[in-house]
Parts: sequence; C-alpha cells; structure tokens
Amino acid sequence: MLGVRIPPGLPILLFMNPAEKIKEWTQNTKQFYFDVRSEMKKVSWPGRQEVVGTTIVVIVAVFFFGLYLGLVDYMLAMGLDRVLRYFRVTGGA
Repeated sequence: MLGVRIPPGLPILLFMNPAEKIKEWTQNTKQFYFDVRSEMKKVSWPGRQEVVGTTIVVIVAVFFFGLYLGLVDYMLAMGLDRVLRYFRVTGGA
C-alpha cells in the first residue's frame, strides 16, 4: 500500500448521487453561515476612540523602534568601520 489516507466522509460521498451531494452541501453551507452570523453577534467590537488610541500607540511605537534600531545600526556600522580601518592601516596587527 502507498499509505494513502481517505477522509472519513469521502467513501459515503463517492457513492451518493449528485442530487444528494448538492443537497447536503447546501445544508452544510447554510449551517456554516448561520454559525458565523451567531458568532459575529458575540464579538465585542471596539469603539472609535479605542481604535484611534491603539492606532496612535502603534504608530509611536513603530517610529520609536525604527529610530532606536537605526541608531544601533549606525553605531555598529561606525564601530566596524573603525575596526576595519585600524587593521587596514596597521597591516593586520
């Protein structure tokens, strides 16, 4: 055997006639959308003030970390440049 696994409902679907397949698919789809609608009613949506507040926090954090990482990158580049210039001038120790 090749080790192929067959999903549990597949053998039943193979022997169903097309009309039954369509009917079952339609019922499953309707149930799915009813479930989604029910769950969406349970969602606690944030208000406008909360969305604006968290957006501002995210923008400030992005700029802060961007500046911080840019400064760290600049300092490491300057340090590496000095080390490489030192060894280039002295001829390698």
